[in-house]
Amino acid sequence: MSLVSGPGKAQVANGGLPDDLQLVVAKHVEYIQTLDKRKDELEYWLTEHLRLNGLYWGLTALHILGHPEALPRDETIDFVLSCQHESGGFGPAPGHDAHLLYTVSAVQVLVTINALDELEERGKTGREGVGRYIAQLQSQDDGSFAGDEWGETDTRFLFGALNALSLLRQLSYVDVAKAVLYVHACANFDGGYGVSPGAESHAGQVFVCVGALAIADRLDLVDQERLGGWLSERQLDNGGLNGRPEKLEDVCYSWWVVSSLAMIGKLDWIDKDKLSTFILRCQDPELGGIADRPGDAVDVFHTVFGIAGLSLIGYPGLKPVDPI
Repeated sequence: MSLVSGPGKAQVANGGLPDDLQLVVAKHVEYIQTLDKRKDELEYWLTEHLRLNGLYWGLTALHILGHPEALPRDETIDFVLSCQHESGGFGPAPGHDAHLLYTVSAVQVLVTINALDELEERGKTGREGVGRYIAQLQSQDDGSFAGDEWGETDTRFLFGALNALSLLRQLSYVDVAKAVLYVHACANFDGGYGVSPGAESHAGQVFVCVGALAIADRLDLVDQERLGGWLSERQLDNGGLNGRPEKLEDVCYSWWVVSSLAMIGKLDWIDKDKLSTFILRCQDPELGGIADRPGDAVDVFHTVFGIAGLSLIGYPGLKPVDPI
């Protein structure tokens, strides 16, 4: 799945805001289907390092839209398996190094299309090898996870590890209790979480930390009132959400912020109608796709998180999505 942006831009039909702004489902499906056909564009090759992530984003969007058949299942499986290494990990595309983030996307894709049996039969390793690859990335000292052999740590990696292992039914492969302690150490005075202990609170890191605690069944450690307040303050006057104070709104936070609110039972702490209108104003009603904000080029990253955000706040006609 290509991460090429455009060709459309977020716009409102006929230059104004119609009284009944609707999600253009058919256009979004067509947009996602065409992404891997733009191989004559330079940006297609410049974003090869995100190919497997892009496949997960596009596939997830299609499932939420109610069109899981829109991407060919056999070709999807073939591509995912072509990205696997003998170590059990996955790279973003054939010939690229393995990394935890791509491995998570691979597991998520295979689970989504019920193809873990293909991993067992045709993968370079079965799920056992994948689980072992993820487990060896955990620090035995503090419970954090590295992204790959080079050792960079990030709470994104920790959440990804627990997410993938939970899908594979392999949480016993890692020290979940120690991972929980690490996440708890990343909590800040404002209720939010950072990329590491002492780092600034950010909505994306809030999602991964709260999500990790939810998987570990330790949401009791979250200061839910304080965090709910911090997250609700992310909504701006235009209805959009930002990732931290004094930043611009961005459609992707329709997922990071709203899913976090959903996990702690505070979904009513934002104005859902204003958020829905903001997301719909970020779509291209003619060519499909959703951008970060009105006037910008659309891409599959913001498309999936805009659609997922709409699902979380109950937009009609969409399949429900798990906030974790």
